[in-house]
Amino acid sequence: MALLSAQPVALGGLQPTYANAAGGGDQAPTGEKLVLHVRNDDASSKTVTLSTPGTVGGLAIADAAQTIPAGGDAFVPLKPTYRDPATGRAAITYSAATSVTVAVLQLP
Repeated sequence: MALLSAQPVALGGLQPTYANAAGGGDQAPTGEKLVLHVRNDDASSKTVTLSTPGTVGGLAIADAAQTIPAGGDAFVPLKPTYRDPATGRAAITYSAATSVTVAVLQLP
């Protein structure tokens, strides 16, 4: 499991550095202005899942899943809802990590 770091997006822009998605999942910081950019360069779709560790009224909150089409990409907000109290980070898993790259962006 890789620890992803946030890359600040300056007012002049950013050319982000992407990491290969880890087969065992990744961890990322959470916050109101943080997003996970996922690129899928594979010929099949992939699903990215963010674990939601919280509960409401004793009931578990469903995990958030986003399907990334073949050759597509998506932006996933890294809201504090996904913050694991044990690690202080979001736990991210992938249906498959082949040809998937990710970057955490911190918006201005």
